[in-house]
Amino acid sequence: MKYQFEIKGGDFSHAGFVSIEIKKIMQKLHLPPNFIRKVSIANYEAEVNIIAHAYEGDVSLEINTEYIKATFSDRGPGIASIADAMKKGFSTASDKVREMGFGAGMGLPNMKKNSDRMEIQSKLNEGTIVTLCYDIPMG
Repeated sequence: MKYQFEIKGGDFSHAGFVSIEIKKIMQKLHLPPNFIRKVSIANYEAEVNIIAHAYEGDVSLEINTEYIKATFSDRGPGIASIADAMKKGFSTASDKVREMGFGAGMGLPNMKKNSDRMEIQSKLNEGTIVTLCYDIPMG
């Protein structure tokens, strides 16, 4: 199964919409609640990063019997240092984003913690692609 979603940069009023839609898909597949929770946490963080840092983005979701793969692609400023961005608490969020309660610098670390595999590609002044993979639990 494949799904596609769009995300508008700066649209905090819809933050979480995509991750909720993905959660509904997983619930219909009767996946374990703890698995759904960890996927939802990582996907929410990726979605909010696009909203907070990019002009726009999209999510490609692939689900099969072995894994779920969510690819978050954005058009935005890119990440200057992935190593720095992976540090807990490191943030390049604007003051406005922080005033709304976002931008604490936990997005990428939480994505890594809650996914089975994570890959990041980024080009300055072009954008970022974050791929999150989750192995579907057997039984």
